[in-house]
Amino acid sequence: MRRFARSLFGQVVIALILGVLAGILAPEWAVKLKPLGDGFIKLIKMIIPVLVFCVVVHGIAGAGDLKRVGRVGVKSLIYFEVLTTIALVLGLVLAFVFQPGAGMNVDPSKLDASAMSAYASNADKLTSGGTVDFLMKLIPTTVVQAFATGDVLQVLLFAVLFGCALTMLGERGAPVHALIDTLSNVLFKIMGILIKLAPLGVLGAISFTVGQYGIGSLKQLGMLVLLFYVAVIFFVFVVLGLVMRFSGFSLIKLLRYLREELMVVFATTSSDSVLPQIMAKLRNMGVRDSTVGLVIPTGYSFNLDAFSIYITLAAVFIAQATNTPIGMADLLTILAIALVTSKGAHGVPGSAIVVLAATLHAIPAIPAIGLVLVLSVDWFMGIARALGNLIGNCVATVAIAAWEGDIDRERAHAVLNGLADNQGPDAEPSGAAAVPATVTSAHPATQ
Repeated sequence: MRRFARSLFGQVVIALILGVLAGILAPEWAVKLKPLGDGFIKLIKMIIPVLVFCVVVHGIAGAGDLKRVGRVGVKSLIYFEVLTTIALVLGLVLAFVFQPGAGMNVDPSKLDASAMSAYASNADKLTSGGTVDFLMKLIPTTVVQAFATGDVLQVLLFAVLFGCALTMLGERGAPVHALIDTLSNVLFKIMGILIKLAPLGVLGAISFTVGQYGIGSLKQLGMLVLLFYVAVIFFVFVVLGLVMRFSGFSLIKLLRYLREELMVVFATTSSDSVLPQIMAKLRNMGVRDSTVGLVIPTGYSFNLDAFSIYITLAAVFIAQATNTPIGMADLLTILAIALVTSKGAHGVPGSAIVVLAATLHAIPAIPAIGLVLVLSVDWFMGIARALGNLIGNCVATVAIAAWEGDIDRERAHAVLNGLADNQGPDAEPSGAAAVPATVTSAHPATQ
């Protein structure tokens, strides 16, 4: 028990239990602990843009092969589109088969439209410019703006350009490469300090949730939430499980390796809160720096598996709840539109409702006001969304690394089997953790 209590995982579990008890026994006081969770997430987000920049630049410059980097980028986008499409179709099929909204007989004219006012403007911004506008937003007005606003995709674009230019300079760029390598080590040390605050963040987030909504509210969420959780579990253990098996690794072992991060995401409903730790752990597994640096940040916007299930499932649910007839053409339209709108989700305030509103905006047949029905259960669905998205991106990184040959398999198996030390966020970014003699040879790209 003493060893458990000293570990980060044990401290997070204890904080989770204390938060639930606080929410039940003293709900008014528990709600006031919300700043602990918000502050922890802000601290993590504070270093994400610079950390992503350093990891991507160091990875590209260290690889020394721009063709390899390009292949990883193309393969990542192909993988993202295939898995996202599977997730979207899964949501449609489950909603169509189980019909969670059937029998509700909701009259859209009697719903409170004021509840949607906070999301309407963001939804209009998301759909007004279409695909071209979305692509243009990837280009920051200035480099400083990309870092100041924390837009990961804009930072990623600049980092790729910077890394490619640094590689083309050859020996003349060596001092800059060394500086960025040192800076990334400093940032990972900062991350190691910040992650020690994770138990406080979990305590604040879960205390607020239980105090605000009540532990019994889970019983009132209904068929939609249950079906969504079943869909995410099926997608993770069947679809992503098969992807991991084809890649030569075990999904269960990967989840066990990432258990601390999954617990933090469970409590905060934010995968952003563990992005730096996830990148560190995947590099520690023996995945090439450039692959981690490209796949993880890009996946946060382009590979939202659980989010995609939510979009199609919720859209059909609203149609069924409001007795709106939809045919196969409507289902295909939802699928096509969601493929585009889901890519703009990351970084948008209230992203789930906003993207759902943007999707319905293009399908006049389904009353957008029906989103009010989903608002009351959105936070609870957000837990599964965040966990599913995070697991999907970690699996994507391992799969693409295996596809490209960018992973040290001996090192990865040693880490996943618990035979390697330094598995936490404090692990050296180079991945050169202490391992048995049989697996001490790290991947060339991570040395």
